Amino acid sequence: MKAKSIRGQTPAELGQALEESMQDGFKPTLAIVFMSVKQDRGEVVKLLDQRGISIYGATSNGEFIDEELGKESIAVLLLNISEDYFKVFIDEYIEKAPRDVAREIAKAAIETFDNPAFLIAGSHMATDAEQLLHGFEDVIGSEVEVYGGMAGDDFTFTEQFVFTNERASNQGVVAVAIDSDKIKIAGRAICGWKPMGTEKTVTKSEGNHVYTIDDVPVLEMTRRYSGLKVISKENENILLEIATTFPLQLQREKGAPIMRPGLMIDWEDGSFFCSGTVPQGSKVRFSLPPDFDVIDEVVDGCQRLKEEEMPEADAVILFSCAGRILAFGPLMGKEIEGVKNVWNAPIAGMFSNAELGRATGGNLEMHNLTTCFVAMKEK
Repeated sequence: MKAKSIRGQTPAELGQALEESMQDGFKPTLAIVFMSVKQDRGEVVKLLDQRGISIYGATSNGEFIDEELGKESIAVLLLNISEDYFKVFIDEYIEKAPRDVAREIAKAAIETFDNPAFLIAGSHMATDAEQLLHGFEDVIGSEVEVYGGMAGDDFTFTEQFVFTNERASNQGVVAVAIDSDKIKIAGRAICGWKPMGTEKTVTKSEGNHVYTIDDVPVLEMTRRYSGLKVISKENENILLEIATTFPLQLQREKGAPIMRPGLMIDWEDGSFFCSGTVPQGSKVRFSLPPDFDVIDEVVDGCQRLKEEEMPEADAVILFSCAGRILAFGPLMGKEIEGVKNVWNAPIAGMFSNAELGRATGGNLEMHNLTTCFVAMKEK
């Protein structure tokens, strides 16, 4: 499998980069597309579709190839995988639950491949993204390889999209099922946000909807301890401030905590919609952003994956939390460059609203404020 990464600030620039990438006879069959909601998605789809390239696409909060950070642009990882080795799916969870939609995709995938692995992306802020992962596990088992992220919208937190050649959805999931007997996929999710304060108890929640902590509305609890000056509807940046400066950490008996920042606020009752499940009765702590050494942690994690599972890679995909680019700014280029240097393979990625994957030694989970890296190699 050969891979090339390209980007453009406009569809026309992307088209030129695509033509240049194919001048040596390279014929991509699959495009992993990350792009701004401000870009003309229809033109990008047309550009790739006319060349017979299948599309897995998601809007983002920023996109990049290699160590080149982009903003309001289009980044594409082109792969020339045999069309017998992958299949693209898209479906919506407007009338169906996310878990049920994921189950249906998984069932369809195992009709084609004995051992499918998946790249996925979902849209809509209120989605309990972890339920998507559970849907794949229900059908294929807990060892299934699933990696991805939740689509973004340039930090507006209003409407995000996933898309393929034929269809787009602002409340759905796109998935590429890959024959893992032909293409090896391995990845990790690494966070680094640090806990603060004492453990507190979630006293009322339903799925990813958290109402109270220690019998206090979660918004009021955040107001008491965060130090944020303006927590109100009038502060148009409040969701971003809460998610990136004072997120919740869900504590676990085994393994590292999982980040669960509030992504939507119900102002009537002061509750949060988090991007993953927060069980009633569970323990949480607030947290502060990590030091810059977490960038080295991500690169070290890639090195360990290379040594333990993936000595070589044909391509690498990164799903990095939008909160990380806000915290680290241009230094994010150092992290991406470090990952590239581990395998020296083409890279494309996006800054996402949530990251989906397996932490080191852990289960498939929804993460936030995390980098999920995925390496691919044809066998």
